Amino acid sequence: AVDLQIELLQLQRRVQAHVPLPSIKLDTDYLNSLLPHGPILQFEHLPLDWSDVRFLLRATASAMQNQDALEAGDARRVDVLCRDSSRLPDVVKSWYNSVRPGGRPIDQEAAGLETVIQQALRPILTRCAEAIMARTDLSAWGRHICPLCGGEPDFAVITPAAERLLICSRCAARWRFDQIACPYCLNSDRTKITSLASRDGQYRLSCCDACLRYLKAFDARHASRPVMPAVDSIATLPLDAAAMQRGYQ
Repeated sequence: AVDLQIELLQLQRRVQAHVPLPSIKLDTDYLNSLLPHGPILQFEHLPLDWSDVRFLLRATASAMQNQDALEAGDARRVDVLCRDSSRLPDVVKSWYNSVRPGGRPIDQEAAGLETVIQQALRPILTRCAEAIMARTDLSAWGRHICPLCGGEPDFAVITPAAERLLICSRCAARWRFDQIACPYCLNSDRTKITSLASRDGQYRLSCCDACLRYLKAFDARHASRPVMPAVDSIATLPLDAAAMQRGYQ
């Protein structure tokens, strides 16, 4: 699992430096005006070079297959999809919009390939998020989904002020959220929230006994460095194992 995460990170960094800015108007007042009706970042705003997308999809699928994280049949599905230039944009758009409020169910050609598509598009979405976050005040956003792309969080950071910032699984945007409530089912009953921590207290797990999902967090209150999601997600793989052994997903 560690080898796979490192390989994917290296692949994504090769591409991210060359990704252009999103096509959305990067004006602070304009972006702030969109936030109440968010998520802000529409599929049409993404600077997608389809030759890059095909490369990322194939390379991601290959890395996952090499590390036994993707079945051979699914790898072939990715290759077939990359060869169909007329279908690929629709399938990727379906994946992007499926988790957004009011989105339609994901295209059947993308079903089962969500992780591959997410990892492949991460450098593009991260680049877009960085550009928008630098010009937008997200403090008024208190929802459990990403204010930019609508994705779920897959990591969090506890700030020195003891606030919890969620980190999007798709674009790595960060936003403030309730310190206790589950960001998946919104359960806020403290008796149904189980908290675990690493021995050094650097990382924490928030496990929901209502939906049986969990969220990892970096505790920055006594840390000597800021959170580094790409690094910390790898460093906390033993916590994933500990959570799953307890029946959480």
